[in-house]
Amino acid sequence: MRAKKGLTFGGLSNEGHDRVVVVFPNKKKQLHTTRSWDFIGFPLQANRAPTESDVIIAVLDSVIWRESESFNDKGFGPPPSKWKGTCQTSKNFTCNSKIIGAKIYKAGGFFSDDDPKSVRDIDGHGTYVASTAAGNPVSTTSMLGLGRGTPRGAATKACIVVYKVCWFDGCSDADILAAFDDAIADGVDIITVSLGGFSDENYFRDVIAIGAFHAMRNGVLTVTSAGNNGPRPSSLSNFLPWSITVAASTIDRKFVTKVELGNRITYEVNYLLYPI
Repeated sequence: MRAKKGLTFGGLSNEGHDRVVVVFPNKKKQLHTTRSWDFIGFPLQANRAPTESDVIIAVLDSVIWRESESFNDKGFGPPPSKWKGTCQTSKNFTCNSKIIGAKIYKAGGFFSDDDPKSVRDIDGHGTYVASTAAGNPVSTTSMLGLGRGTPRGAATKACIVVYKVCWFDGCSDADILAAFDDAIADGVDIITVSLGGFSDENYFRDVIAIGAFHAMRNGVLTVTSAGNNGPRPSSLSNFLPWSITVAASTIDRKFVTKVELGNRITYEVNYLLYPI
């Protein structure tokens, strides 16, 4: 694609830079049940294609807690031959045969005291996203005895690659776009992006739209989240014609307790905000 000459934004111009297509602000985006797969009709005993173990899923997020049983590499062999990436290790993180690659992105290079310079997950969000996509089955899991079941990912035999683009202050557009480029070059098959803001009507200024389009042109599927907002008009995130956008839904269970008031009237109420 040829760059359009004379584009200027905020005093920045692409004049004289033939490979710069457009200039726009580097904004911040935000991170958007053991029974979910059963609920939608995808049981643990589902027939799986033999080629599932050759699938590589990239996770752009906060990013991962490798010690979780969801990412135990027992039974996994070497990475698929198409894998071209690397593992950025640190004193508290190394890859294995399940998590085959890792990389950190930090626009500006400044790390606060709350930001460990590692792909180690900072808040659990990335670990949850990765396990939902490709986590191993973990039996008899519960939250203090509630919601007992077998959480697992959609593609349990797939390999995972993690790209840390989210920190305590959010997820930088520059980091997200760089991670998209690297994931495509690294040979992944699917990119999952569970983050965003209110989508820009102009796809040329939406880095997730740009990254997902680039991925699509290179045969890589992008799966995005529809966001945490709504229901109200214009509350959807990541409504892209070239990606799969996944929205939230209800589920077929709830966790209740009884509350007795002073007048001895008893009410049954939900006491977990988010079902597990």
